[in-house]
Amino acid sequence: MKLLDKIDTWASRPVAVLGVSGTRALLGFVGLMFYVSQYGDRRYLFGPGNDTLLPYHLFLDELKDSGSFSVYAWSSSPVVFEVLFHLGLIAALAVTLGIGGRPVLAVHAVLLWSLYQRQSALMDGGDNLMQLVVPMLLLTHCYDHFSLRSPLGRRVMQRIPKVLRAAGAPLHNLGVTAIAVQMCLVYMVSGLYKVQGQAWQDGTALFYIMRVPEFELPGVSQFAYNNDLLVYLGTYATVLFLVYFPMGVLVRPLRPWAAAASIGFHVSIGFFMGLTGFALTMIACDLVFLSPELSRALQAARRLNARRKEKAAADGTGSSAAHNREPVAAASAD
Repeated sequence: MKLLDKIDTWASRPVAVLGVSGTRALLGFVGLMFYVSQYGDRRYLFGPGNDTLLPYHLFLDELKDSGSFSVYAWSSSPVVFEVLFHLGLIAALAVTLGIGGRPVLAVHAVLLWSLYQRQSALMDGGDNLMQLVVPMLLLTHCYDHFSLRSPLGRRVMQRIPKVLRAAGAPLHNLGVTAIAVQMCLVYMVSGLYKVQGQAWQDGTALFYIMRVPEFELPGVSQFAYNNDLLVYLGTYATVLFLVYFPMGVLVRPLRPWAAAASIGFHVSIGFFMGLTGFALTMIACDLVFLSPELSRALQAARRLNARRKEKAAADGTGSSAAHNREPVAAASAD
């Protein structure tokens, strides 16, 4: 009976709503950052001409060989390219701000995937995870927080039959569970794969990684890979963290610590190796595990803001009272 009660509770109460809302906003920001960072060179990098980084006919051949798709393969017109690119940029901004709901999120995912396929040489690994997570995110209430809701959206939600709205909670929880499982698989498979490598076994992998020119941070990287202790500690700590992350997530008291460690781990990757998009994508998905902590932090910020306003109002009232007493005192003196 207790099991049935737990299942009923799980199916009726959405979990980690704040976390997946943060995931949606941060994934939208990653896409927006990609569009903005490549905006000036967009025609050379993604344009339909044959004088681009990847000529258009080679792009079509590559797309055919991979069996993938891209809306940028629909037309070789420069006008169509500009429309699609700017539409994708607007969709990324809308997802970041929480405008348009799930349909806009789906459009954003399709357009960003299409842009990634147009120039796959610019990818850093975060694109694959994003495309895996977005379909799961579409099941969730990821627009309940950090979003600009319109009156039209509220009216549409009110017109949805109660039966369909009741199905939203279990679908949301299913999506959250799928994202959590996906993240655990990413960490565990990555860790087990590294364990098989000789450089990871003898503790020297970090030395070789930080010497790759594309991933080198001048000054800092050299200091790190020239220090044997830092190399050994960094290499073994990475493997241990990746392999045992799922265990940390399964134990509730350890869950926020595991997620915080993951965020710190990927912040260091973004800083030292320059893989900003990948790091932010991983951090966005880690927010699913930090929903209660995010909720408490948000409540604390609201209380702090309320106290600040009360103090400002009290100071204003005190100043007004003092100002009103001055003419009275002056009149008494006369």
